[in-house]
Amino acid sequence: QVQLVESGGGLVQPGGSLRLSCATSGFTLHYYYIGWFRQAPGKEREGVSCISSSDGITYYADSVKGRFTISRDNAKNTVYLQMNSLKPEDTAVYYCAIGAFCGLSYSPNFGMDYWGKGTLVTVSS
Repeated sequence: QVQLVESGGGLVQPGGSLRLSCATSGFTLHYYYIGWFRQAPGKEREGVSCISSSDGITYYADSVKGRFTISRDNAKNTVYLQMNSLKPEDTAVYYCAIGAFCGLSYSPNFGMDYWGKGTLVTVSS
């Protein structure tokens, strides 16, 4: 059974940093894309970043380029999202997901097949 469990969310001040983790189980990381997505209150879910599990190619939404970094540790079956220079508009529930391809603009499912339950990130002073 595929499982994805996010952690690392919390309250941070504007300009601060957080690192989210997505622990995965039930499948091998080597043949899929894993991505991070977010949904702010009252808004639709949006794509944030994806990484290819085979060659490590990364993709980012324009709104987070230069501030967020996605990475993976295949030995730990874990994917990370390092978030720097956080802004109040980054406040959202962040979800990780896995699928056969990554489409950051292809809502509502973005090409993802399995989803975690999310972790809340609040950026506020």
